[in-house]
Amino acid sequence: MDIHQLKVFTSVFKNRSFSKASEELNLTQPTISDHIKTLEEELDCRLFDRLGRIIIPTKEAEALYTHAMEIIEKANITKDIIGRFKKELTGELVIGASTIPGTYLMPSLIATFQRKHPSVSFQIFISDSKDIGEKVLKHKILLGVVGTKFINGDINHIPFVEDELIVVSSPSLIKSDTITLKDLIKFPMILREEGSGTRRELEKILDSKGVTLEDIKIAGVFGSTDAVKQAVKAGLGFSVLSKLSVIDELKHKIVKEIKLTDIQMKRKFYIVIHKKRTLPLLYSNFLEHLKAESKKI
Repeated sequence: MDIHQLKVFTSVFKNRSFSKASEELNLTQPTISDHIKTLEEELDCRLFDRLGRIIIPTKEAEALYTHAMEIIEKANITKDIIGRFKKELTGELVIGASTIPGTYLMPSLIATFQRKHPSVSFQIFISDSKDIGEKVLKHKILLGVVGTKFINGDINHIPFVEDELIVVSSPSLIKSDTITLKDLIKFPMILREEGSGTRRELEKILDSKGVTLEDIKIAGVFGSTDAVKQAVKAGLGFSVLSKLSVIDELKHKIVKEIKLTDIQMKRKFYIVIHKKRTLPLLYSNFLEHLKAESKKI
């Protein structure tokens, strides 16, 4: 077996899907299948049970996954060590990020890091904050950027960038430019899904004012910020979103910001790492880069 086969195997294992592994690794599905078949033949065991479009890892796959991750991690550390002699960082950074920082902050921060270290490549997983936190906890990724804190002693939260949450509406739904929270919640609302950091922070803010989601008519719950924005544009309801995510829409007056007269909604993004993991050189350098760049934002 070789390191590339193990990377293919771990991707299929994590995603529980050949097609998702294909997208993640930028390989064709037949290539993914060939690598898994070769690995199965070499190990003389079946790694995945294929039930139509569903695949289920076997006990052998469960055992192999832990060792495969260790081998891949050691290979990356070896690259780091060699890179030190070359005085150049090399290797791949696998980073998790929730929707807002992953979409609106990370691309430019990655670009500035890569200009300094052109031999470094990136793989970015974008999901909700809850999922990114769980991936860090389960050692599936070493570093993530999220929009809320988790109640877990094994996660280290490093303050990153401050974000402003704002009320947005279609111009036809809410006529006024300013409103009280009490009057706002008379209108229907559009929410992100439960794992969203934006929703989690919103619930905390509302709770501090004695308001729960049960007090509000929820017009819809959507699994992405873009879907929420489309619903707002259509006049389905108002929403509370990161200002970063609606800069273009506000600029072109597709949606309008409704200022609350009796509440300010601020939150922080956090870099999350596992307290019991030691970051390889490449990751520790990127972490320092994020800290330095956050002061400029």
